[in-house]
Parts: sequence; structure tokens; C-alpha cells
Amino acid sequence: MRTYDLAQLRATFSFSCPIQLRFSDIDGYLHVNNGVYFSYFEHARSLFLYQTIGWDVLSVGTVVGRIEIDYLRPIHLQDQVEALVKCTRLGNTSFDLEQFLIGRGSNGEEQVFASCKCVLVSVDKEALIPVPIPNPFREKLGTT
Repeated sequence: MRTYDLAQLRATFSFSCPIQLRFSDIDGYLHVNNGVYFSYFEHARSLFLYQTIGWDVLSVGTVVGRIEIDYLRPIHLQDQVEALVKCTRLGNTSFDLEQFLIGRGSNGEEQVFASCKCVLVSVDKEALIPVPIPNPFREKLGTT
């Protein structure tokens, strides 16, 4: 399993947000169900696009083209979790976001719970076809 230097990892991301764990996220193994991680990453992506990029989803949409998650450690109800998000690639109509779920376990130890790579595609909301990433968003994505 890959190990991370959390201080170095945090330093490479300018966006983070807290993740609220809910009792309903916990499965029979007493940790967050694997499918819920997708929801945590989606929440962080949405906040990143809205707060950092100013993406206007009413005019230009985004859809997930591909997503990969590496589960590194289970998340338990008592853990404190935050998400990190940054853009790592800009194409014509698509871009990659790298994401991590990090935080403190119930023992107080800082850890990386999961990592994610997501390819998002800029789409016309009416025709649902890929469109070039609008320049104002492209400029902000290139600096995150």
C-alpha cells in the first residue's frame, strides 16, 4: 500500500472541505460503505467547481466520464474526514481532478482514507454533447 506524507500532500492542494459522516453511511462491517465514498468525492468536486472555479452549471454542465477510487483505509463513524481536490489535466472538453479523503482516525492518527481520479466532461446542457471548457473556467482550473 502506498504511503503519503500528509503535510506534503496538503501543501499540493489549495482546496479542501470537511466531509460530514452520517450514521446511515455505516454498513454491517461498521465502516463507511464503499459506495458512499463516491458521494463524498462528488460533494467535494461540486464544492470545488462552484467555490473555486465559479463554474456556472446552469449554462454549461459537467458529467463524469471516468472515475477511479483506491480504498486505502476504512472510514469509521468517529473519524474526522476532509476532502482535497485539484485539477491535474486540461483537455479541450474534459479535465481530470485528483482527490483525496484524509483526516484523523479515532486514535488521533492522521491518515489517507482514499484517493480518486475523476475525468469530467464539459457538456451542453440542452444537447448533452461535449463542448469546449469555457475560457474563464479553463483559466481557473489551470491554477488550482
